[in-house]
Amino acid sequence: MGRKFVIGTMIPSVCPRDCYDTCSLIIKIDRDTGKSSVLGDPINPITQGFTCPRGVKDIERMIANNRVSHPFIRRHKLSDNVEQVSWNEALDLISNKIEKTISEFGSETILHIEYAGNTGLITSYFPLRLWNALGTTRTDYSICSKSGHEALALHYGSSYGLQPEEIKNQRLIVFWGFNAVVSSPHMWNLANQARSREKAKIVVIDPRKSQTTKNADFSLHPKPGSDVVLAFGIARYLIEHNYADNEFIERWTNGFQRLKTEIMKWTPNRIEEETGIKWSTIEKLGEAYGTSRPNATLIGLGMQKSINGAESVRAIGLLPAILGIHRGFFYSNDNAYSIDLSYLNGESLSNREIPVVSQIKLGQLVSEGQFKLIYIYNMNPALTLPNQRAFRLGLSRDDVFTVVHETHWNETTDFADVILPAPTFLEKEDIVIPWSHHHVRLSKKAFDLMGQSRTEIWVMQELIKRLKLKEPWLYEEPRNALEKTLEKAFTEGTFQDLMNGNDMILKKKSPSEYQTPSRKIEFYSSISKDAGCDPLPSHYRLQIQDDEFLLLNSASSNYTHTQFREIYGPIPEIVHVNQKDASTQNIRKDDLVILHNDSGSVKMKVNVSQDVPKGVLWAPRQSIGLNDEPQNALTPSTTQKIGNGSVFNSTIVRLQRVIK
Repeated sequence: MGRKFVIGTMIPSVCPRDCYDTCSLIIKIDRDTGKSSVLGDPINPITQGFTCPRGVKDIERMIANNRVSHPFIRRHKLSDNVEQVSWNEALDLISNKIEKTISEFGSETILHIEYAGNTGLITSYFPLRLWNALGTTRTDYSICSKSGHEALALHYGSSYGLQPEEIKNQRLIVFWGFNAVVSSPHMWNLANQARSREKAKIVVIDPRKSQTTKNADFSLHPKPGSDVVLAFGIARYLIEHNYADNEFIERWTNGFQRLKTEIMKWTPNRIEEETGIKWSTIEKLGEAYGTSRPNATLIGLGMQKSINGAESVRAIGLLPAILGIHRGFFYSNDNAYSIDLSYLNGESLSNREIPVVSQIKLGQLVSEGQFKLIYIYNMNPALTLPNQRAFRLGLSRDDVFTVVHETHWNETTDFADVILPAPTFLEKEDIVIPWSHHHVRLSKKAFDLMGQSRTEIWVMQELIKRLKLKEPWLYEEPRNALEKTLEKAFTEGTFQDLMNGNDMILKKKSPSEYQTPSRKIEFYSSISKDAGCDPLPSHYRLQIQDDEFLLLNSASSNYTHTQFREIYGPIPEIVHVNQKDASTQNIRKDDLVILHNDSGSVKMKVNVSQDVPKGVLWAPRQSIGLNDEPQNALTPSTTQKIGNGSVFNSTIVRLQRVIK
């Protein structure tokens, strides 16, 4: 697969991956030699001239040997043999299967699965117009951040908070369940700038000793799942020491006395017992919150992927309100902007009812044969979804036809009946809306399409023609649709300014605007009944037997979910075990162990470590065990009450040493 260069030596680009930072990049290409590299844009106030270990390797990944180069068909289910075919043959087969499936079983038996492999508006959202015109089934997109969004909305009306640029002005920065050194190096950079310029203190709260805790001014290590209680402990200290802003509370909030009554039920002794943290340590953090203004609490997405996840987020999110700070937290800001995604994806244009199913429960639904045709892009669900055994069993069914449009061969393409080659973000033009900051620019095409790869829009348009669909909005030019989608998005300038290469600023909602029924912060949520939860944050103790362990997982620096294994090799098949647990289990470093529960079993190598507490294991997210079983074979399809989100970090396992 050769490559041609678009004329130009410095091409502006934007990383579209599922990441806090959404880096502005510069693709540097030498006109004479063709040598190319990826640089962080020094002008962007978030990127500030550097990018992560993944970003610098994007060109290497683009030309990696495992690129899907042509359309392929697998004639026999799960066969190792795939046959290269023309685009026409592949698309004819897919369109015929779509027509036959709708005719025999109904459009609801077609499922499209996609998520955040590429978050560009053109790549991810516009192609959904086909499926929304057909009335096929979609997921609720609950695998990652949905529960936390809905938790904050219970009290604030929407989940947006402070902008990353505001971090530089804080006197106290608390990363709560947020390993920013790995997951958001640019936010970590901003925090370090505040530490240097404003003498800010950085505090990290995490059950394990992460890379971020090791670089903090001080850290707290609560028992996993006890964050509600810890937040109540801090709140108790603030109230008892007169740090609560009563004037703010009177003017901007409702229900404070009810929250206060609940908080005061949690005595220091009870809080110590539940969190495992000494009251004197909690007092230290409470004093820092009370005396260091302004302050910011940054809530990690990973910490809310648990049974207590949404409850934790809502409890933590109320601390700034007690202190009199409008939205003094950060979780995700994608709800802060005026972008009409329902127009772009056609959901508001379609007159069809769109069936929605749980993304977390797809393993069960697919294995039961609920869907006859599954179309997958921008996701590797045969590794990332919970309950992997059931999901893979479902894809293996003879009565399920699976299409995967993908840049690289992966676990999901192994189950596909048709594999279509997709371009990387470097090979196409797009617009990426960050979900943390508000800086946007056009991401330009830097390289010609490799092999026979075709964009998501091109594939959708070809299928629309073959299916002879009549809806006029299916034939709208993508650029026109984007202009309408972003019509009210920018503080200054127009869509044309964006397309001309100007850096734009997204218009954001006011931090003192609250979308609750009362138009105030509601400490005691008035919409909790509709959400099926209590009006106040609640704590539930996770029940773990003496011979069981809690398995936590989180991101690693070299990988964005399952991407970049072609550069950095497999995600390490390693599990970190506390030294005391290892001694009790007669386990040593580099021993092999089986992690197992009712859902599956995964073989891993042991690293004995003091970085994880007793009774807790940690493994890099989405690894594959030494027995070729994915880590997510252990993860159940259980959902949270709020938002129906995932519970990856409430996975309970037993540990068994492999005897050689």
